[in-house]
Amino acid sequence: MTPVLKSKLPHVGTTIFTIMSSLAVEHKAINLGQGFPDFEMNEALIALVNKAMKDGHNQYVHMNGLTTLREQIAEKIFDLYNTTVNASDEITITPGGTYAIYTALTTILQKGDEVIIFEPAYDCYIPAIELNGAKAVPIPLSFPEYTINWDLVKEKINPNTRAIIINSPHNPSGKLITQQDIEILKSIVAGNNIFIISDEVYEHLVFDNLQHYSLAKYPELYERAFICFSFGKVYHCTGWKLGYCIAPPALMKEFRKIHQFNCFTCNSPMQYGIAAFLKQKDKYLELGKFLQQKRDFFMQAMSATRLKPLASQGSYFQLYSYATISNEPENDFAVKLVKEYGVACIPVSAFCSVPQQNRVLRFCFAKKEETLQAAANLLKNI
Repeated sequence: MTPVLKSKLPHVGTTIFTIMSSLAVEHKAINLGQGFPDFEMNEALIALVNKAMKDGHNQYVHMNGLTTLREQIAEKIFDLYNTTVNASDEITITPGGTYAIYTALTTILQKGDEVIIFEPAYDCYIPAIELNGAKAVPIPLSFPEYTINWDLVKEKINPNTRAIIINSPHNPSGKLITQQDIEILKSIVAGNNIFIISDEVYEHLVFDNLQHYSLAKYPELYERAFICFSFGKVYHCTGWKLGYCIAPPALMKEFRKIHQFNCFTCNSPMQYGIAAFLKQKDKYLELGKFLQQKRDFFMQAMSATRLKPLASQGSYFQLYSYATISNEPENDFAVKLVKEYGVACIPVSAFCSVPQQNRVLRFCFAKKEETLQAAANLLKNI
C-alpha cells in the first residue's frame, strides 16, 4: 500500500515566479518578472571568491558564519545606523534572506499564534507562518500609495498576536516606511509581547535621496526584532543564496538552535570573498544611485506605452497600472503580455491572500538597459 501524504500546505501550488519564468522561456519572452539581474556582477568579488577556493577555504566555517564576515557586518551596521551589534552573538550568516525570515518565524511561533502581515506581501511569509502552526493576519496596504493603516493594525492586535512583519523597501511596491511609521510602531509594541520580523533585503536600493529606516537604529524596536538581509540583492549574486540575520543575544541564541539543525553553515569561499569585499564600502553605498538610473531609464522608455507608473522609492521593482487599458484580472493580463507581447511580469494580486485586483503589474528593472528598452518597445504595441 502506498502511504498517503497529508500536505502541510494544501492550498499552495507552484509560485507565480516559477510560473511566469517558465512562460517566458516557453514563449521566448523578455523576463522582467523574477527579481534577478541579467548583468554581470563585480569581477573583483568573483576574483576574491576564486582566491578563497584556491587558498583552500572549502570546508565548513563556524556554524554562525565566518568570524571576519560577521565582524565586517557589525562595522557596517555601526557605520550606517550608529548601532553596536556584537559579531559573536547577534549576527548569523544564512543561506539567503528568505531562510532568515523562515528561521526567525520558526524561532518565535507556537501553535495558535498570530502574525500580522501587510499585503501585497512577499510570498514566503504566509507559508512560513502556517508551517509553524500559526495564523497569518493580512492587512491590506492602502492603494495606490501602499501605506500602512495603523488604526487597522491596532484593531487586529489581540493576546494571540505574536509578531508583525515589516518589509522596507517593500516588495512588490517599492514603498519605504517613514519616520512616522516607526514612531507608531514603537507605540503599538510598547508593553506588548510582540516580536518584529524586519525584511530589509533591499536596504541599499533606496532612491531620490530618501532614507532607509532600519529597525537596527531604534533600541526599543531592535530589542524585539529579527532583521533579515541579503547579499544577493546587494552584490547582484542572487544565485549565491547568502544573507544574514541580526537580533539581540537572547533572541539570536534561540534562532541558532534551529539554524544548527537546518543548514548548519553556509558556503565557505563566498563568505571569505564577501568578507573581503565589504571593506569596499562604496560598492554598497552607491547601489541606490546605480539602480535609480535603471529605474529612471525604464520609466522613460515605458512613457511611450499605455501603462502608467506608480511611485517606486526603492527595491528592484516598478509597478505599472493597466487600468485604462483593460478590466481583465491581473493574472490573465500578465499571461497575455507574455504570450502576445513577449514580456513577462508579475501580477501584484499574486502577492495577496485575497486578490485585490487593482489592475497593477510588477516589473523588475534590475536589467541591462538594452533589455529594458527592448521590453518597452514590445509593450508599446499594447
